[in-house]
Amino acid sequence: MRLRSIFTTVLGAALLAVSVSTPASAASGRFFYDYVTVEGYDATGFLTNPADDECINLPGVGQENPEPGHTPRNRTDTWATVFTGTNCEGDSFRLRPHTGGASQRLKVRSVVFG
Repeated sequence: MRLRSIFTTVLGAALLAVSVSTPASAASGRFFYDYVTVEGYDATGFLTNPADDECINLPGVGQENPEPGHTPRNRTDTWATVFTGTNCEGDSFRLRPHTGGASQRLKVRSVVFG
């Protein structure tokens, strides 16, 4: 009888730990973008399983880099809205889930999913 109680307690604690450690809502997949580094090299940045409803400034193309990112490709399962400025400001463009993408002409510095 006591062994069953201990097992139930341990199982409950394990399930609680798993449910607390997983994000409440996140896009599944990757979001890609190309950019030129401050040193002048071509690079590809990406976000893996980004959080929903949270503005994300894209690494490598923030205010420290005068060149914005370009050619965004949304391979997540959620709509992505890209912005020309940091902090999800400026002009925006929506990219559909899984296959959404844009040409090199679309300049980006931040994105929000959802």
